[in-house]
Amino acid sequence: MKRLLSFCFLSSLVASSLSVACGDDDATGAPVTPSADASAERTRLPAPLRPAASCPVVIDTPEDQGSRHVPESTPLTFATNPPASGSHFPLWANFQEFQTPVSRGYWLHSAEHGAVILLYKCEGAACGPILEGLRKVRDELATDPRCDPSVRVRVVITPDPDLDVPVAAVAWGWTYKADCLDLPTLQQFARDHYAQGPEDTCAAGKTTF
Repeated sequence: MKRLLSFCFLSSLVASSLSVACGDDDATGAPVTPSADASAERTRLPAPLRPAASCPVVIDTPEDQGSRHVPESTPLTFATNPPASGSHFPLWANFQEFQTPVSRGYWLHSAEHGAVILLYKCEGAACGPILEGLRKVRDELATDPRCDPSVRVRVVITPDPDLDVPVAAVAWGWTYKADCLDLPTLQQFARDHYAQGPEDTCAAGKTTF
């Protein structure tokens, strides 16, 4: 009887040890990486939106890349094209139309202030209709009470030679990309994401580069 009790006690002790050894660590003692199911509680970004339009349009909210200010001479790289967050310069682009490309380090700071950035990449005669449409998007936004009347709204219009589409737009945390100028979807994007940056201000920015 004593032998039977000893065997049962030892069996229970061994089983308990094995249970501890196999609980949270692998055979080497290193922590086990949680499975995909175990990570289900993480905040998930919505899938890209593809609204009905006259050409392919994609609206996305990329993963947050932070908002660190870096010196103006700093080379910048971004996780998305165009970027919707990330390191940028301490100065920002004024809320206006620019004829020559503004560095992303400046207009990204403008987006941080709640601006909508309207971007385009085109050549020759193709630029005229695109610019006309971007100006229409800007002009149809409601007047911003935070802005000086000479500015009216927080919108930056600039060519961007690094785009991989003809038309794009950025608001802090959001991107819009289109294979053409599709006014209804671009106007809706501007209305939906205007003045939603983490720094809500319409202070004047840099006008020359």
